[in-house]
Amino acid sequence: MIIRRRRFKHTDSLQERLIAFARGLRVEASRLPPGAEKSDLLRRADKADTAADLDKWVNSPGLQPPK
Repeated sequence: MIIRRRRFKHTDSLQERLIAFARGLRVEASRLPPGAEKSDLLRRADKADTAADLDKWVNSPGLQPPK
């Protein structure tokens, strides 16, 4: 039996999806009282922002390949 992966085309760039994900996490965290769960959501949002920044840097036109 061959298992096939479901494939689909994203309409938004990875950077846009990461930013939207981080925004959603921050909205969700704003509804929570201070505590571990809120801190975890904010930490995940910060990581998504960092990933979006890295994606922007990696895909920048001025980036030179290593020699």
